[in-house]
Amino acid sequence: MIHDWPQMAKALSGAIREIRHGAPEVSKAFTAMATAATAPGALDTRTKELIALGIAVAIRCDGCVAFHAQAAVKHGASREEVMEAMGMALYMGAGPSLMYAAQAVEAFDQFSAAAPA
Repeated sequence: MIHDWPQMAKALSGAIREIRHGAPEVSKAFTAMATAATAPGALDTRTKELIALGIAVAIRCDGCVAFHAQAAVKHGASREEVMEAMGMALYMGAGPSLMYAAQAVEAFDQFSAAAPA
């Protein structure tokens, strides 16, 4: 195991809460943007979270991997869908994305194992 992704998400949530208190107006605007971006439209929220997970891999953002793997599980993504999204992330991000794709799958598996049935 490379990282304990649920623990990372939990730890980052506390740090993010501090930023929300320190920069409340910016945080409100970011939350509004996130809410609008992930709302179902032509694409459902599950698909949007798979896209976000792929982008997290391509830009190599550990915290993003943790939160979007968790959200992908929450919105019903399958492991097969994650694998296809990782294929696209690899295509777009080349070799460095391979390392993050492995971490994204590990994060998805950890959150899946902890999710209520």
